Amino acid sequence: MGSANRAGEPVELVVFDCDGVLVDSERIAVRVQVEVGAQLGWPLGPDEVVQRFIGRSHAAIWQQVGERLGAAAAAEWERRFEHRHRELVDAELTPVDGIAAALDALDARGLPYCVASSGSHDKMRHTLGRTGLYERFAGRIFSATEVARGKPFPDVFLHAAARTGYAPGVCAVVEDSPAGLRAARAAGMRRFGYTAGPTGSALIGGEFGDGTDPDTVLFADMRHLPALLDRAAAVTATAAATTVT
Repeated sequence: MGSANRAGEPVELVVFDCDGVLVDSERIAVRVQVEVGAQLGWPLGPDEVVQRFIGRSHAAIWQQVGERLGAAAAAEWERRFEHRHRELVDAELTPVDGIAAALDALDARGLPYCVASSGSHDKMRHTLGRTGLYERFAGRIFSATEVARGKPFPDVFLHAAARTGYAPGVCAVVEDSPAGLRAARAAGMRRFGYTAGPTGSALIGGEFGDGTDPDTVLFADMRHLPALLDRAAAVTATAAATTVT
C-alpha cells in the first residue's frame, strides 16, 4: 500500500501506539531488557535495545533472543522480563507528559481515536489502567496479537482501521519507534513521530528525520499534537481546493 500524497483526505481517526506514546513505559522496557540481557549473556546497550526490540511484538523479540541464545534462554528471558517489567510498571509508570491535554483537545474537536499496539490486551489493561487512561480507549483497543504479523508490518493498523470503519488514507498514526512508523507507512497512513522518549534519537537521526518523507511529522511535545493534526487538515483542504480549481 505504501506512502502516498494524502491531498484531499482529512484526518478522521487518530491511531495511537500505547507504549511510549500514551504511557511512559518504554524507559522501563529498555532498562529491563538491558538488565535481563546482562544476566543471561547477551549484553545490550540502550540504543541497541531500541533498535532491536522497541516497537516490535513480544513474539518477535523472543524469536530474536531464541536465535541468539536458544529456546530455553528465550523462555527464561521472557519470564524475567515480564516479572521485572510488571514490578516497575506498578512502582513507576506515569502517562506520557501532555497526553491527557491532547486527548481532551481531540475530544473537543470531535476527532475519534483508538489504540493499536504491539502489546497484548492484558498488558494494555494493566498499563492504561495504572495511568487512568483505560476508560478513554475502552472498546477501541487493538493488539498485534489479533493479526498475523506485528510491526513493522502494517497489519495491526489496518486491522484497527477496518474495525473502526475508516479507510487507511484518513487515519493518522502517532508512534514513537521506527518499526511503528514503518508499519504506518506501509498501511498508507499519515505519521506523527513522538521524539521526547528514549526512542526519539532513533527517529530524529534515521529515515524519518531526514526530510525525505513528507507524510511523517516529528514532534517533541504531546500537547502540540492537536494543532499538528489541525495543520494537516488545513493542508489537505487547501490541496483539495487547488485540485478542484
